[in-house]
Amino acid sequence: MTGFGRAKLEINGRIYGIDIKSVNHKYSDISIKLPRSLMHTEKIIKTEIAKHIGRGKIDVFVTFENYSEEGKKVVVNQELVKEYLSEFHKLAEEHNLDMNLSVTDITKLPDVLTLRVEDENDDVIQKELLECLSQAIQNFISMREEEGKRIKQDMEKRIDEVERNVEEISKYSSRLIEEYVVKLEDRIKELLNTNVIDEQRLAMETVIYADKCSVEEEITRLNSHIGQFRELINEKSANGKKLDFLMQEMNRETNTIGSKSGSLDITNIVINIKTELEDIREQVQNIE
Repeated sequence: MTGFGRAKLEINGRIYGIDIKSVNHKYSDISIKLPRSLMHTEKIIKTEIAKHIGRGKIDVFVTFENYSEEGKKVVVNQELVKEYLSEFHKLAEEHNLDMNLSVTDITKLPDVLTLRVEDENDDVIQKELLECLSQAIQNFISMREEEGKRIKQDMEKRIDEVERNVEEISKYSSRLIEEYVVKLEDRIKELLNTNVIDEQRLAMETVIYADKCSVEEEITRLNSHIGQFRELINEKSANGKKLDFLMQEMNRETNTIGSKSGSLDITNIVINIKTELEDIREQVQNIE
């Protein structure tokens, strides 16, 4: 979700500048800072950004300088000038002062002159502003796509490592029962001081142990999640939330394997998987 895009547009003396930056956020949060003359465009800008950016804390900074004479009109507040002059005349008479005011002096008085921009010109400015915004959004998206490619490559490498470790667990788990039977026979012989083994009792104990420590279901689900993960990171749509949920499920299955297995070898592999999953999860937090 992190990214940055900038665009600048100059047309007929009007200069537009737009910066877009975003950081990770659970939802979409768009904040826009505009000059006073463009405040009426806030909703339009927000709507346009929401079309292209689905999630993240997004800050938009807009600058605007208008050196053009198009659509501008200087308006003199005649009524206010009359009020000023009336008060000045009263003041001059009361204090026996000379009236040495020039037209320039009068124009410097507060609110005497107003620069009015015609509504038709507002439409032109809005159109040009959206053109600049479109460039900034495209630059923003291009930067995120480049960063996304690097994240994707890293996650592919890590999910491959997870899959390799799951295969190792599968190999170890298939040998656990055989090792348990041998250890159980040796233990019985040691305790009873006999070479005669109750095969039926041994078989029953083996079944109980196999049911208790079997991780085949967890391995099957993990492999399924790995396949889903690869599909999601190759889709063009925004799948950050789905990937985050998938990471939680994979972590849950891995924890179950660790708690079921009494094998030190499997425990070490589980630690490796959890390390890789945590690194992937951190990357997923940056995906829309």
